[in-house]
Amino acid sequence: MSKKLFKNLVVVAMFLFLIAPAFVFVAHAQTDADLGLEYADQLGLANPDDPDPRQMAVNVVKYLMTFLGIIAVVVILIGGFQWMTAGGNEDKVASAKKMIIAGAIGLIIILAAYAIVQFVINTTGGLIEGDVL
Repeated sequence: MSKKLFKNLVVVAMFLFLIAPAFVFVAHAQTDADLGLEYADQLGLANPDDPDPRQMAVNVVKYLMTFLGIIAVVVILIGGFQWMTAGGNEDKVASAKKMIIAGAIGLIIILAAYAIVQFVINTTGGLIEGDVL
């Protein structure tokens, strides 16, 4: 497979990951009289009647971490595909190994960042509300 075709496939895949969910939510929101607010509440998004900025921030971080985790897994899969199609070429195998290692390191960093955010939110939640730990 040529590099140009491979790059085009990656661009199309990333476009689908970014844009396709927006069409699903828009189509669902157009069928509901409440414009999908009830559906958003079921997803765990903030209720518009009782906005909580902390919960909104946590939700944004969760969705960003999920998106970044998907990207890291895709990088690992692409590296595995390159390794399988290397055909014994040591340069391609080395490049694929580097890609897999980079994806794994990225995934570890993403999981650590998510754990840190959850820890900070859980420990400071009572302090923000005025409760004592």
